[in-house]
Amino acid sequence: MLEAAQIRPGETLYDLGSGDGRIVITAARMFKANAVGIEISDVLCKSTAKKVAALHLDSQVKIVHANALKVDLSPADVVTLYLLTSSNARLKPILEKDLKPSARVVSLNFGMPGWKAARVETVHADRQTHTIYVYEMSDRKKPN
Repeated sequence: MLEAAQIRPGETLYDLGSGDGRIVITAARMFKANAVGIEISDVLCKSTAKKVAALHLDSQVKIVHANALKVDLSPADVVTLYLLTSSNARLKPILEKDLKPSARVVSLNFGMPGWKAARVETVHADRQTHTIYVYEMSDRKKPN
């Protein structure tokens, strides 16, 4: 997903539903990005924060215990999602409102209803085939 997003060093990634933190940790370690994991589970937030601290990534990775529907996403250059299509539909107006035109949204396996992906990639991992949808906010936002 991070390769598909073409994330660059110093960019800020928000992972909505960050779970165990693998995306935010990989973004920091391999891509030298700043990363914010948004997770609704307090247990996962605490365990991921401990993992981030143990890896000495505190300056690059922040774990936030919050509902993704209530977070300001405006600092994000990239937003990653592995949520159901129905959840993506609920997030869509927030992404359209908050994200800057240069931002990218990358969704694993579930598309964003009503949006046309700039790229769709198929990858094989763990004996499964996955589809990665990459959306560019410049396609969503037209100058006033």
